[in-house]
Amino acid sequence: VQMQRILYDKLKLSTGKKTKTGYSTDAQTLESLRGQHEIIDMILSFRQLSKLKSTYADSLPTLIEPVTGKVHTSFNQTVASTGRLSSNDPNLQNIPIKTEMGKEIRKAFVASSPDNVILSLDYSQIELRILAHYSSDKGLIQAFENDLDIHAATASEVFGVPVSAVTSDLRRIAKAVNFGIAYGQGVFGLSETLGIPRAEATKIIADYFTKFSGVRSYIDDTIKYA
Repeated sequence: VQMQRILYDKLKLSTGKKTKTGYSTDAQTLESLRGQHEIIDMILSFRQLSKLKSTYADSLPTLIEPVTGKVHTSFNQTVASTGRLSSNDPNLQNIPIKTEMGKEIRKAFVASSPDNVILSLDYSQIELRILAHYSSDKGLIQAFENDLDIHAATASEVFGVPVSAVTSDLRRIAKAVNFGIAYGQGVFGLSETLGIPRAEATKIIADYFTKFSGVRSYIDDTIKYA
């Protein structure tokens, strides 16, 4: 409430979405206010640093096992509703990497001796591989069989450009489409995720289903069967 008063009453910044207590001051709203006043950058920076401090800098040292001097995470096989493996105390799957300060936190994780290494493992597009298998879509299967970057391959098909000409922006859109469609996202959801007009989202989804017709049939048949 204090922040609402400062931002919207005192500084007269443009208001965003309404909440029960006034106007929102969440991260998305503040991002949209960047450039209107220097205080916005300061608030976002403070929030980021506060989260890094409380979640990692303060808590990680308390999780060190006194006997071994190491952190020992617990892996859970039946906690995440998606069926994925999860870990806790500490959660090793969300150690920050995107920001410079986050990378500093990550540097705290080191092998216990020069003879040891830290190994990072991840499934390679597991959901999309399963989708390719169940839908028998020729385009998806061919992309995986040829060991292509699946998001770049999708962008190439949907936007009609060679894989070599796919930009990072086109790949980002294709990635959102790949996972969004796999989980039932519609036009509204895609337009919100990518920040694009609904008409553009409609065309992207239509082009996707034209190129990957096996996925369209799989989704439709699954709904009919259910």
